[in-house]
Amino acid sequence: MTIKTAEDLFIHELSDIYSAEKQLTKALPRLARAVTAPELAAAFETHLEETLGQVDRIDQIVERLGIRLKRIKCAAMEGLIEEGKDAIDGIEKGPVRDAALIGGAQKVEHYEIASYGTIAALARQLGYKAALPLLLETLEEEKATDAKLTLLAQSGGNAAAAAA
Repeated sequence: MTIKTAEDLFIHELSDIYSAEKQLTKALPRLARAVTAPELAAAFETHLEETLGQVDRIDQIVERLGIRLKRIKCAAMEGLIEEGKDAIDGIEKGPVRDAALIGGAQKVEHYEIASYGTIAALARQLGYKAALPLLLETLEEEKATDAKLTLLAQSGGNAAAAAA
């Protein structure tokens, strides 16, 4: 894709995160099944519901702005999901795998936080007032999910892994 304008960049970045979110909707159920801590499985299931809502928000942005997303695949999310698969395949089910998957999920959240922050800044600069509240809502959800994952790690996930 040739990016020549800020509008082109906005569409590219929105297309990229749309691909990322779609990939994540397929990966989260696998993560929920791969962990032993019930609260971690529940967190992954909750994040799946949020992610579906985030995909819907992107669809709303596309409709409100009258734009068309590009058909691209988010290579960053593909790599992060592959890391999760490697952890599932390479680490025995238990607290160590749980800790690895919490870390991997936080990498995903940090990528999403950076992406939505960038897209929201572009929307603000471009005057896309119809898109900005939706982007900021998703950005806040991503930050909250990251905080929840941190609490899961601190409240026992990492200690259980260290004791294993």
